Amino acid sequence: MMHTRNYIGGIWCESESGEWSANENPARPGETVGLVARSTEADVRRAVDAAAEAWAAWRDLPGAKRGEVLAAAARVLEERADVIAETMTREMGKTFAEARGEVLRGSAILKFYGGEGERANGDHIPPADGKSLLYTRRIPLGVVGLITPWNFPVAIPVWKLAPALVYGNTVVLKPAGNASVTAGLLVEALADAGVPAGVLNLVHGSGSVAGSAMLEHPRLAAVSFTGSNAVGKEIAVKASSRGIKYQLEMGGKNAVIVMEDADLDRAADLVVSGSMKSTGQKCTATSKVIVMRTVAGVFTEKLLERLRKIRVGDGMDPDTYFGPLATRSAQVSVLTHIRKAQEEGASLLLGGCAANADGCFVEPTLFAGVTPAMSIAREEIFGPVLAVMEAESLGEAISMANDTDFGLSAAIFTSSLTSAMTFISRIEAGMVKVNAETAGVEYQAPFGGLKQSSSNSREQGRAAMEFFTNTQTISLSI
Repeated sequence: MMHTRNYIGGIWCESESGEWSANENPARPGETVGLVARSTEADVRRAVDAAAEAWAAWRDLPGAKRGEVLAAAARVLEERADVIAETMTREMGKTFAEARGEVLRGSAILKFYGGEGERANGDHIPPADGKSLLYTRRIPLGVVGLITPWNFPVAIPVWKLAPALVYGNTVVLKPAGNASVTAGLLVEALADAGVPAGVLNLVHGSGSVAGSAMLEHPRLAAVSFTGSNAVGKEIAVKASSRGIKYQLEMGGKNAVIVMEDADLDRAADLVVSGSMKSTGQKCTATSKVIVMRTVAGVFTEKLLERLRKIRVGDGMDPDTYFGPLATRSAQVSVLTHIRKAQEEGASLLLGGCAANADGCFVEPTLFAGVTPAMSIAREEIFGPVLAVMEAESLGEAISMANDTDFGLSAAIFTSSLTSAMTFISRIEAGMVKVNAETAGVEYQAPFGGLKQSSSNSREQGRAAMEFFTNTQTISLSI
């Protein structure tokens, strides 16, 4: 059993409270994975102060040198992939194969941003007088707070901290409580790779204590958050009142449209993968599939055939397709959504129950007969639940897909270029897929949504520079 402490100013330290929280294995409740320090406001203040003190030296280090540190961290993370992946599986439930893939993706993200230190980060502008030198450059913000969720406890912290660091900021990371042991191993890997003391700090604890203390600190320049819409809105209000930058990645209600001319077997494979992998605990997971009525019956049978073969169990079992929900409260929430869908008249075709009496498992669940007004068509469930809806035309299907407060990801399956281009032009989503699942996007591409799924900025790729830096304009005359 691991004891995960705070990491402040290059030192692993207990919280000033002296208190710990126990993180349990959701596949085997009662099995403690690790004890996590429960931070106080004073701990967070020390972490922000440490980051502020380290900022000038890190800012002034050439970008290529900062990139070398990230490249070294990528190598260390890759070397420790198995150990970190096993901890992740035991702490939050996803399969070992998915966890290991996530750690390796984190390594790849670090490599990508390692190269950013040597890339151009400004523009030359032709001056009107033809004599002066007029140009821009991107400059770091200072201390950036990162508040990250439990569903991707390596990838999401990395895709925030890597650009923050390479562009010259220092960081205070507050991970989700039930992913904190994994986060500790991640920060340990970066520290061992040579990230200087104070440049990256880690504090554990609740959002109400640690998160609030971070946002209230006068030396915090920006905050990047991934999590629920309710918390995101609170962060937006607090950050706006202080005039600091904020970045929010929140919920999704992602739709797939299946046309008559689609490869139905391929579509069924990818709809199941997009909705069920990671136990449906992805903001980009497929939540509803809108099928042309002429092929709805055939396609639904194909989904059922695949879903019936899914094995639910401990993520360390190589035969497991998906593991438990991350917490007991998450399991209760998903089962509540299922009951509500039944009460509203949706037809339960498969699943709908806890998979066993011990762990936080839920069966793969499929509903049909879903209408746009039902809660299952509108609310984010964050579990292995898929709703089938029917439409008469592409136009009707797009309207149904857009009928949501969210706008993160959407996909269409079709062999028609006309249908694909119509979908691309009319769908209200930040990420649009054709003949591919809604879940996931390559790390070198911008990530983010529309409506209430995201704030205005984008994560990942070179787009991350927009949030983690400010533009400085220089006019030089001699």
